[in-house]
Amino acid sequence: MSPSLPAPAGLSRRRAWVAISAMFALNGALFGLWASRIPAFKASHTLSHAELGGLLLLLAGGAICAFPLAGRLADHYGAARVTKTFAFIKIAALLALALAPNVVTLALALFLFGAIHGGMDVTMNAWAAEVERWAKRPQMSSYHAMWSLGAGLGAATGFAAISLNASPEIHFTVIGLPLSALLFALGNIAWASPLNRASGGPIFSIPKGQLVLVGLLALGASMGEGAIADWSAVYLVDIGGAPENWAAMGYAVFSATMVVMRLLGDMVTRVVSPQHAARISGLTAAFGAILTVIFPTPPMMLTGFVLMGLGYALIFPLAFSRAANDPNESPGKALAGTATFGYGGMLLGPPLIGFIASATSLRVSFAVLAGLALMIALLSNALKKDV
Repeated sequence: MSPSLPAPAGLSRRRAWVAISAMFALNGALFGLWASRIPAFKASHTLSHAELGGLLLLLAGGAICAFPLAGRLADHYGAARVTKTFAFIKIAALLALALAPNVVTLALALFLFGAIHGGMDVTMNAWAAEVERWAKRPQMSSYHAMWSLGAGLGAATGFAAISLNASPEIHFTVIGLPLSALLFALGNIAWASPLNRASGGPIFSIPKGQLVLVGLLALGASMGEGAIADWSAVYLVDIGGAPENWAAMGYAVFSATMVVMRLLGDMVTRVVSPQHAARISGLTAAFGAILTVIFPTPPMMLTGFVLMGLGYALIFPLAFSRAANDPNESPGKALAGTATFGYGGMLLGPPLIGFIASATSLRVSFAVLAGLALMIALLSNALKKDV
């Protein structure tokens, strides 16, 4: 790809960065809005933990079904164009959740929301990679930080909405619509993504050899991140006894911590090796999860979520960097396989937590997260570039 081909004349690196950051923030914010109101949906539809887990599995299923389709659409029409289309549709999908009158329509709306969320995840990362190559400087970590920032801000609005007794319909309309319009405007730049209409291979592949361990690192972190997104609010209310307006703060503090740590990520990995950073990160996340299990009070739970955010934040960027520099696989194939593990964990983790909670308890589910974080520490040597 010619470095000057996709960008219009006069586009600055800063403006391009702002555009991609806005798309990541939009994707995260709409997800954060949904995550902050899960207890309200659980209560209004009188869902058990197992039923909520099943609905979240539908959300995951929609995203998994969308992964290959989104890749094909990006190949045929360009990642930038498809990303902007998904961004426009996603707010409608969020509103459909709030307007669902019964569990059946909520299930259908969740499948659609998951499909648009997963599809946009694929295409915005593809567009981000194009901009990163054109700019000739590393930017991916900062884009993921903007996703976390958007998710945290979206979740934080839940605190205000619940405090004001605003229903999800009002919350999503009053906050979601103008926020989406602003971020869409910031992201709506002219960009000619390269097309590959002859593409016929799989979009995501299963990693092989050493990359399996790298994929497991991404899986451990993403399952934890997905679980906090969808279950932290319920965990604070049901186990910690927090008032509902406190519940939204769990994901908010977790996401804020992720933002700060991801913005500092490049500096951290210049000081310590990737494997040491991953080992410390895994132990930190495990300690945070253990705190939430042993001391189930709202202040200690929020402290645990902060530590989990610190621990999970760098694992995705470290795993993707290792995959891109694998000596035995092409960067594209290696990254696709690692992403399959990573995004699969983020989407399948929440329903798994629900099923474990139904069979045992939510505290046992969060103890499982501690075990997965310890797995990250144990497998950290997989990030050595010379293995």
